[in-house]
Amino acid sequence: MCRISGILNTMLPITKMEGLVREMCELQKHGGPDDEGIYSSVDGKIVLGHRRLSLIDLSKAGHQPMQYEERYWISYNGELYNFHELKESLTQLGHHFNTHSDTEVILAAYSHWGVHSFAMLKGMFAFAIWDSLDKELVLVRDAAGIKPLYYTREENGIAFTSEIRAMNVLPAFGEKNENWQVYLMAYGHVPEPVTTIKNVYPLPKGYFLKYNLSRKRFLLQSFKHYSYNTTISEKSFAIDSIRHELAGAVKRHMLADAPIGIFLSGGVDSGILSLLAAENTREQVNTLSLYFEEAAYSEKKYPDILIKKLGCSNHQYLLKESVFHESFPAILKAMDMPCSDGINTWFISKYAKEQGLKAVLSGIGGDELFGGYPSFKRIQIASLLHNLPAWSIDAVKNSGKKQLNRLSYLNMDGIKGIYLFLRGHFTPVEIAKQIGASEKEVWNILNDEPVFQDLPNLPFKEQASWMEFNIYMQNQLLRDADVMGMAHGVEIRVPFLDSDFIKLALSIAPNLKYGSTRPKPLLIDAYKHDLPQPIWDRPKMGFSFPFAAWLKKSEYVQTLMENSNKNSLANYYAFLKGDLHWSQLMSLIIINNRNNAN
Repeated sequence: MCRISGILNTMLPITKMEGLVREMCELQKHGGPDDEGIYSSVDGKIVLGHRRLSLIDLSKAGHQPMQYEERYWISYNGELYNFHELKESLTQLGHHFNTHSDTEVILAAYSHWGVHSFAMLKGMFAFAIWDSLDKELVLVRDAAGIKPLYYTREENGIAFTSEIRAMNVLPAFGEKNENWQVYLMAYGHVPEPVTTIKNVYPLPKGYFLKYNLSRKRFLLQSFKHYSYNTTISEKSFAIDSIRHELAGAVKRHMLADAPIGIFLSGGVDSGILSLLAAENTREQVNTLSLYFEEAAYSEKKYPDILIKKLGCSNHQYLLKESVFHESFPAILKAMDMPCSDGINTWFISKYAKEQGLKAVLSGIGGDELFGGYPSFKRIQIASLLHNLPAWSIDAVKNSGKKQLNRLSYLNMDGIKGIYLFLRGHFTPVEIAKQIGASEKEVWNILNDEPVFQDLPNLPFKEQASWMEFNIYMQNQLLRDADVMGMAHGVEIRVPFLDSDFIKLALSIAPNLKYGSTRPKPLLIDAYKHDLPQPIWDRPKMGFSFPFAAWLKKSEYVQTLMENSNKNSLANYYAFLKGDLHWSQLMSLIIINNRNNAN
């Protein structure tokens, strides 16, 4: 796992571009602490930069940017889990390899199959390939959107990077997009394709962007996407398929030449991953867990049950309130794109690094694919309310009852309105008051972007799955996992988002996957004889912190909010009284912290 940057520009001197790319890479050094590299071509008007976190082929042969056939150059961030199979096929086709890395396999595949090779790649990746013969640059991002890749384009060329903060070194593309504050307050994150900088966008997942220097022509095209398509309706076959595919996914994700660990929360998803990982290694599995002095938030007894069963090498960390307060400013600084979550990931990644681990497995994806969130139960009533006339929704939301205010989001079309009704933080009225804008201006911003596809033929719970997978997980969980993990030079791998496993999950009939009682019934049935009963037969708690209590006593937060505008201060006092959720306060903390930094 690494960090990448690059500039292709017909007007800038090559020395200027080299300086900018080096600066972009230096800003991302935390995500690639093991090595750095620069490739530049005066003829091609391009500079590629790379920061390396060594996990496969730890030798100098894995250095990047990497060349192949004296024609292709690559700067690559990710892990390719089927590279051995691809390498064997390409060898039979006459290709020769000088390294043991997956990077060289991507180059060989592109040299042989061109853009058709992208759909063959199984893993998480974001990379740039430069064809020095055809003078063509191609940017690629995996179909699950696990790895980030941001770009900006204009008449004279293109620039790209793994973290949005690196774009700030480019003077031509540094204009702030102040609308990010509206999105953060509404969603709790900034949803793709919105970013904090104007004219800078995330490459859509499962897409490639090709730029031909000679013709100055751009092509943005999808190479792979996932869709819900029920083909499995027999329960025993579904369970057998889940067990087979997930075992294969975990085995692939254990591939590395460096130590790997597992985040063990004591829940179903991390428990399954730990069991499967233990079956795929001759050594003890390294698990990491957090626990708290506050009994109401500590899940220590559940990891302890799994540790006893696995006989694994476990590292448990007592996270004290004092450590949280000491670390909070650094956590805010580590955020790339603003998000009201991710703090737990920052801490567990910090401890993983202290244990010498460079990669860890996470259970992200299990809830989204198999129905682990309250939204799976609530979406039907939300959809029925969504069909009410606008005047009736307005009448209820104007009743003065605060808990009904979010009903206003149901005036928005499609899944966007349902998502914000179920998961939204602040309402447009509250956002407008906070930023000093009109309510109409806020509505215009939120209606503008993002644009989601229509889901008219999906059953209710499949709509919830699509929503959680493509909005919440995409923009919050995966982004937090990448940024907070890489803040400590730790790669977070997500076996539930293995390409083959996603396809399987989306092909299972919804009545099997979701049921009507406990969350994730099919996934639990697939492993209930392997997992101890207390792990799967308990209320879902989540991987959380005693945030509300801690933030109320934070001197850093108190000082920040007392120096903010009167609306932020009023919301802070509402939080102290228990009338505002800590995640809502987090959005205001982030906004005021960034405004002060500017």
